[in-house]
Amino acid sequence: VMSWGPLIFGHADPETLAAVVEAVENGTSFGAPTRAEVELAEEIVDAVPSIEQVRLVSSGTEASMSAIRLARGATHRDRILKFAGCYHGHVDALLASAGSGLATLGIPSSPGIPTGVTADTIVTSFNDVDAVAAAVERFGEGLAAIVVEPVAGNMGVVPPAPGFLEALRRLCDASGALLVFDEVITGFRVARGGAQERFGVLPDLTILGKIVGGGLPAAAFGGRGEIMERLAPSGDVYQAGTLSGNPLATAAGISVLRRLRDPEAYVRLEEKGARLEAGLAPFGRVQRVGAMATLFLTGGGVRDFTDARRSDTERYGALFRHLLERGIYIAPSQFECLFVSLAHEDEHIDRTIDAVADFCRD
Repeated sequence: VMSWGPLIFGHADPETLAAVVEAVENGTSFGAPTRAEVELAEEIVDAVPSIEQVRLVSSGTEASMSAIRLARGATHRDRILKFAGCYHGHVDALLASAGSGLATLGIPSSPGIPTGVTADTIVTSFNDVDAVAAAVERFGEGLAAIVVEPVAGNMGVVPPAPGFLEALRRLCDASGALLVFDEVITGFRVARGGAQERFGVLPDLTILGKIVGGGLPAAAFGGRGEIMERLAPSGDVYQAGTLSGNPLATAAGISVLRRLRDPEAYVRLEEKGARLEAGLAPFGRVQRVGAMATLFLTGGGVRDFTDARRSDTERYGALFRHLLERGIYIAPSQFECLFVSLAHEDEHIDRTIDAVADFCRD
């Protein structure tokens, strides 16, 4: 599970802990920018191809909320297009046909969200270019943004079909909408520059979280300079946060991101992910991108949320309990990821594979 993705160097990583201890001795929050905040921002801008300017916040939900507000403010439009099964934090306007916990509970949204809040949210199927094109044709003049996980990770791992992300880019360019990549999971995991580096498609705005905080509460959103300059205090789109970019989270994030400059880290992650995929392949449908994977207990491929929901969730629950009893903690939901870290050795991966094999034999 790796804390649902942030711990790419494993639990209680000594270098990360040392950085946090050093930071805490100098103060936990100042209500003003710090050198560490600037340094973490520089690491992000250096790594992520589409980001020219970045704003730090405290959670992926906050980053999603702020990015959507910015997209609406920059375009003077209201509608947002998202995809069924994709999860962008518990933002009211985006908690429609969402994945992650909602998928686990089998509910489409949440009580407490007025109907009017999602009135400008359009939901289509992941990997369905025709459905997106039809929605853009119908709502294009009022469409502020298409927001997407470039690799879906909250309905289980669902890679983009060939040409899907490129089509989203073209449709946004043609309609004047902004393309927003939610790389909270994929950022610094599937490549140093995230899914946009791996697949070669650049969004207008990017949402980051998890790994950027090194296991502490931190997230970010960034993009083209002319868009980001609309943010307060230099612009008119309001955003603020008392603990955004706090010294502890930035210290942890800097420690992690600087070590991820080493290309060998991603070679090792790819090898570990491939080992897990190959070992689990006989027992279900394994879908993987880099160091994130899902074992779908279903007979066919998974291209979208409809396919994912055909999985045998009851059997997956039994698998989770089987592994937990043997000291192996995977995500308890079929609709989450298996995260490989640089701390995982071959013996850990092989032990997991053997335990899954035992379950399937039983």
